[in-house]
Amino acid sequence: MKTYSMKPTEVEKKWWIVDAEGVVLGRLASQIALRLRGKHKPGFTPHVDCGDNIIVINADKIRLTGRKRQFHTHYWHTGHPGGIKSRTKEQILDGKYPERIVMMAVQRMLPKSTLGRRQMTNLRVFAGTEHSHEAQQPEVWDIAAMNPKNKR
Repeated sequence: MKTYSMKPTEVEKKWWIVDAEGVVLGRLASQIALRLRGKHKPGFTPHVDCGDNIIVINADKIRLTGRKRQFHTHYWHTGHPGGIKSRTKEQILDGKYPERIVMMAVQRMLPKSTLGRRQMTNLRVFAGTEHSHEAQQPEVWDIAAMNPKNKR
């Protein structure tokens, strides 16, 4: 018996919508990364983008456990001497682009390769309840109801 390897033309992508209100960030991100990679499908092939498309709404109402909101810091460097910058999760969530917290959490759970960057294009994150993908008729995926620890 031979191992089946899915080809890119054989992939069937579904659309899912996730409400992130009150859901713990890490638990949400790990489930989204699993679906983006396609590991939930029986024909999962590691070198093919066989994951689904996911829409996340209410990303600004995500929950963080402990005191991560005040004390967990994200760093980046501008490329200039002395150009290290930092922001706490609280500053990002209260700022102009709160959806970046979810994007960063999911991105860090995907492979660091061209395939991982391709899979990140299948994720759409919105801070509020409005989104522009009604035409795709996404199915509701209730991550909060999967486990009582997912919602706080």
